[in-house]
Parts: sequence; C-alpha cells; structure tokens
Amino acid sequence: QVQLVESGGGLVQPGGSLRLSCVASRSIFFMGWYRQAPGKQRELVAVISRFSGTNYADSVKGRFTISRDNAKNTVYLQMNDLKPEDTAVYYCKVYSSAANVAYWGQGTQVTVSS
Repeated sequence: QVQLVESGGGLVQPGGSLRLSCVASRSIFFMGWYRQAPGKQRELVAVISRFSGTNYADSVKGRFTISRDNAKNTVYLQMNDLKPEDTAVYYCKVYSSAANVAYWGQGTQVTVSS
C-alpha cells in the first residue's frame, strides 16, 4: 500500500501558474501526473523516474515541468502559462515496476478561467 496526498490545485486565470505536489508514503520508482476533464479520457501529463528521466504530453511541453525530491518521496508539477484547456482534475500516479502495481491519488481540481 502507498498513500498519496495531493495539493496545490485551485482557480487561476489564463496565463497564470500553479504548482501541484504529491507526497507518497514511501519511495516509488516512477511518479507522474495524469488529468481528466469532464467527458474526456484520462491522459498522461508528465512522468518522471527516480533518476529524473522525464516524459511530457505534447500539449504541455514547454509550459509544465515535473520534478521530484526523492528524500521527501514527493513529486511536483509546475504549471506555467495555463490555458482553459488545462482545466481538469489532476491525479498523482506512482508505479512500482518491480511489483507491477500502480497507485493513484485522490485528485486535485485545476480550473483555468477568466
């Protein structure tokens, strides 16, 4: 079992910034963020490995940055130049490849609107 606690969501105007945080109860090799807007499929936003290899969705490249603090078992998503289409519930996900098990956070709402 891995407990995930997400924070940092909220309401922001277009062009604004938010930083999401996700704290895991123990270390996990892969940590990442997904998002799901109403009526749409959940999609990958960004993922980072223990050694900081990263991958981003094309829609967020250049605007979002994923990072992690392994000592704190925490993954961050810095979101800049937010757009209305970024509005979604953002979910932290961690994956243990050794155990082939994924864990999901509760989600945090990000709303981008003027």
